[in-house]
Amino acid sequence: MDSPRDNPVHRSLAIARGVLLPIGLFSLVINLLVLGVPLYMMQVYDRVLTSGSLATLGWLTLLALSMLLVMALLDVCRSAIAIKVSGWLGGDLAPQALAQAIATALRRQDYTTEALRDLATLRAFLGGASLFVLFDAFWAPLYLIVIFLLHPWLGLIALIGSLILLTLAWLNERLTRAPLRAANDLWTKGLRQVEVAARNAEAVVGMGMTEGITARWLAGNGQVLALQQAASRRSTMLVAATKAIRLTLQIAMLGAGALLVLDQRISPGSMIAASIIMSRALAPVEQAIGTWRQIVDYSGARDRLLRFFALPALPRGGLALPAPECHLAVESVTYLPPGVAEPVLRRVSFEARPGEVLAVLGPSAAGKSSLARLVVATAKPTAGVVRLDGADVYGWPRADLGRHVGYLPQEVSLFAGSVRDNIARLGEAADEDVVTAARLAGVHEMILRLPEGYRTEIGDGGARLSAGQRQRLALARAVFGSPRLVVLDEPNANLDSDGELALARALLALKQAGATTIVISHRQSILMQADKILLLRAGMVERFGSRTEVLQDLASRRRDLPAAAAPPDSAILTERKAAQ
Repeated sequence: MDSPRDNPVHRSLAIARGVLLPIGLFSLVINLLVLGVPLYMMQVYDRVLTSGSLATLGWLTLLALSMLLVMALLDVCRSAIAIKVSGWLGGDLAPQALAQAIATALRRQDYTTEALRDLATLRAFLGGASLFVLFDAFWAPLYLIVIFLLHPWLGLIALIGSLILLTLAWLNERLTRAPLRAANDLWTKGLRQVEVAARNAEAVVGMGMTEGITARWLAGNGQVLALQQAASRRSTMLVAATKAIRLTLQIAMLGAGALLVLDQRISPGSMIAASIIMSRALAPVEQAIGTWRQIVDYSGARDRLLRFFALPALPRGGLALPAPECHLAVESVTYLPPGVAEPVLRRVSFEARPGEVLAVLGPSAAGKSSLARLVVATAKPTAGVVRLDGADVYGWPRADLGRHVGYLPQEVSLFAGSVRDNIARLGEAADEDVVTAARLAGVHEMILRLPEGYRTEIGDGGARLSAGQRQRLALARAVFGSPRLVVLDEPNANLDSDGELALARALLALKQAGATTIVISHRQSILMQADKILLLRAGMVERFGSRTEVLQDLASRRRDLPAAAAPPDSAILTERKAAQ
């Protein structure tokens, strides 16, 4: 962001404030019409009761009822405007918030989908009664002026009472903001822990971790409750004091009014009217104290969203480029993930051409998965560049690039919906294209054996499928749409022999179709399909070349066995042991 005003939240709230201007005008008229009731009572006391005129009573009653009708209509109108603005704000920011949440999740940051909850808090405030309380409080001086016009002493009592209540409101804000915000942060953290536990329910239950997770959650929740209770105790005391003071002011107003009536300085109607008007003037202030938590929640949500949208977003890319041939070139790439002290990749360079299968090998923490993320542009190199047909892959238009890329991450993630939806990448697609991708991945027959075939609902994250089925469906999703660049990170980690065979056939089909394919794996069945091998160790390239050259080079270093005696898997494993 170039400036805070470029922040989407700042822009949207600025537009919302402009649209909310009619609410302020309606509130002014509504508060003026509210004066109709005390003025009606004053006229009844001072005119009707003294004159006994039924005609005057009738006209006054008709006028008062008309004012109340107009007030009700304006109240409905301002509520409709607030609800409309609230809905517009959600529609304007929600897509951007979701895209930004995905971008921050790629950077492994904690605050991601919580932004959608904060956006809901903004919408609830702008479309709820708390907003009208603030608007009504803004016009409270209008009532004080009317009371001063009735008599200065009465106006002074109302002014002093308003200042006292405003002071209590300020104290309420000062004493409750910190604990409420801390409680909200702790609650969000605890909710995130519960979500993680739910996603890993099998491991949690299988290893008897339920009690430990529950204990940790209860400890955090206890802190949340303690903070909320502390804030509630303070707020309750201030609210109770506010009510007592308001009633005391009411008595003081009536008492002072009675003295002025006895002294014949005001009429009895003025005394009653002043009491009612002061009650109306103090009501928004008292309500603001009661709804202060919503105001604090709104303020906190707005600040978090402003910081959230100030973070870098996913690049939109430049102009749409022609369909790539997918000549991949990685040029001296170094990558330092956020929050990590040392780079996981250092000066990595290689290339892969259309129709080639590149196998990426290396021990754990060698940087293989990080390299996969850089190739598909879900992460940006700290130094160097990844090029696709000469263009920086990170600057490629996202939607355009996605149509030409197939990606199977190490952690398979499917979505709630049908098998067909997941293969089609949750978009519109012809049935034959979905079936073609399934056949290419070798899962068509497996899908047909499911209860409803391609229409089978798989549950959130594919919970109703086995690990091997999820991985094979994710492979079908990766090859859907005949992508030109395919990156597979440990695609056979959960596959049986049939799945291994289907994967080998899929790699052969991708090669024949001219796709550039990168596979991260150690199994011999994958290596036999590879044209090139890239060996990473400690984030650096140790070997790169054709499969024959790399395997012969590794075998030549093992003087205790002839090169032909060891299969590729054994060669890699033995080389790793020697290096250790």
